[in-house]
Amino acid sequence: LGADASSRTGAGTVVAVLDTGIDATHPAFTGMTLVEEDFTGSGRGDKVGHGTHCAGTVFGRPVDGMRIGVAPGVERALIGKVLGDDGKGSTAETVKGLLWALGNDADVITMSLGIDFPAAMRQLEERGLPQFLATSIALESYRATLRLYDSLMRMIAARAAFGAGTIVVAATGNASHRELRPDFEVGPELPSAAEGMMAVGAVQRLPSGRLGVARFSNTFPQVCAPGVDVVSARTGGGLTSKSGTSMAAPHVAGAAALWWQELRASSDRARAAAVTGRLLLTAATDVFVPDADTADLGAGLVQAPR
Repeated sequence: LGADASSRTGAGTVVAVLDTGIDATHPAFTGMTLVEEDFTGSGRGDKVGHGTHCAGTVFGRPVDGMRIGVAPGVERALIGKVLGDDGKGSTAETVKGLLWALGNDADVITMSLGIDFPAAMRQLEERGLPQFLATSIALESYRATLRLYDSLMRMIAARAAFGAGTIVVAATGNASHRELRPDFEVGPELPSAAEGMMAVGAVQRLPSGRLGVARFSNTFPQVCAPGVDVVSARTGGGLTSKSGTSMAAPHVAGAAALWWQELRASSDRARAAAVTGRLLLTAATDVFVPDADTADLGAGLVQAPR
């Protein structure tokens, strides 16, 4: 992303991570103000490791001399635990987390989570419902949830008229299977499919040195970011490697934090719409293999201000 060549660190930007919580004692978060809130009833902290890893990619300080955070200058972060200690959650918990982050003036909200529609349909069938009925019920649930997130995003856009606004970043999901056949591509999951979300797909470095879409990454993102073998903070200390669009989304959240700082340095009227514009307009397109499908990559590889 070029973050290591940027003069910006994300200082002054408030980032919210809605996930499985965080290991607040990890050295990657030393000196930070972490405001934690649990929406799951399982208590604060991160027993899964997913939220800690994502937070480390957004704003983690160097660990054992290795840089892991895109925006390591972020001083204040909102940690909303919307996924429980089993890694699962509900739309209600996620929405509560979103509203809480907005109420605490988050500049950027990142969500590495999604609704698995095929799994929801299978669960209904396993309860004994015929396929047609299971599909109908799952579709109605999907439709209602999409309407809810669309309404929330319209509210966020309306709030921007009275303040700086908020950028909401979400992972597109990992349901594609391009290793089976090239056209086995699944569209973005909710909430990333909602109107106004910054949907993020995952890319990986290939032997040629150029980038290609990750085989699992759902299609139609707005931008893409690294999502394979991403090294970040591990619950309990140290580092670990993970893959998924979950790992790509926090890269974009970190880049957004850098752009917030960049625009605030030149104007006292920096706005979310301007940050979004910079993320889209500066995205790199000359780093991919020649046959890369633009529908899988969106505007391109997100870039830091330089």
